[in-house]
Amino acid sequence: MMGSDLVSNSPSAPVQTSVLLEYWSAAASDVDSMLGGYAHISTIELQGSRAFLAKLGVGLQAGRRRVTNALEGGAGIGRVTEGLLLPLADHVDVIEPVAKFTTELAAKKGVRNVFTVGLEQWQPEDDEVYDLIWIQWCVGYLDDEQLVAFLVRCKAVLQADVGHIVLKENISTSDEDLYDAEDSSVMRTDSKFRDIFKRAGLRLVKTELQKGVDMKGYAKLCPIRMYALKR
Repeated sequence: MMGSDLVSNSPSAPVQTSVLLEYWSAAASDVDSMLGGYAHISTIELQGSRAFLAKLGVGLQAGRRRVTNALEGGAGIGRVTEGLLLPLADHVDVIEPVAKFTTELAAKKGVRNVFTVGLEQWQPEDDEVYDLIWIQWCVGYLDDEQLVAFLVRCKAVLQADVGHIVLKENISTSDEDLYDAEDSSVMRTDSKFRDIFKRAGLRLVKTELQKGVDMKGYAKLCPIRMYALKR
């Protein structure tokens, strides 16, 4: 989640890995910290994610399919891992650079591999294939080139035909990306994301806004959008 000190992105305000790691290493290992003080949105936010997956044919109800192997980018303490992915997937691998966040998560049934690296450093296992890759509230810590490269690596291990990459992020409603100096992150525009998806060779098959989330003063500034991508 983004902070309140947002400015237009520019070469003088780049994403800095050292700053973001310092910021999150000092953060508490709880839901309120993971959501930037908006713990109250967690339940309905997860419901929106389940509804979006259901429209992709993924879910627990009749006529929908379970997931064999899922990968989550930027897992934090595992709020999404436990609340969304583990009930739907046989195996979940997670990427999270802050080791203290995943200490308990690693012991959860269904969590297979924990990659304690940043998204920009993660390299997929040669023999692994995922039918769902979920990426939420973490790509703001990558610059555009790093994000394209990360998505290309995800594409390489995404199951053909039925596999989806879902990216869920706050969206800038300005005409340009917005930079948050507090945690060194960038909030991108919808058009920027669509351009990045094309550069990574991914097809956008569905997108919609999260509904029902009350973010008080941030509601108009940063809506939450979900994108479903395929090879």
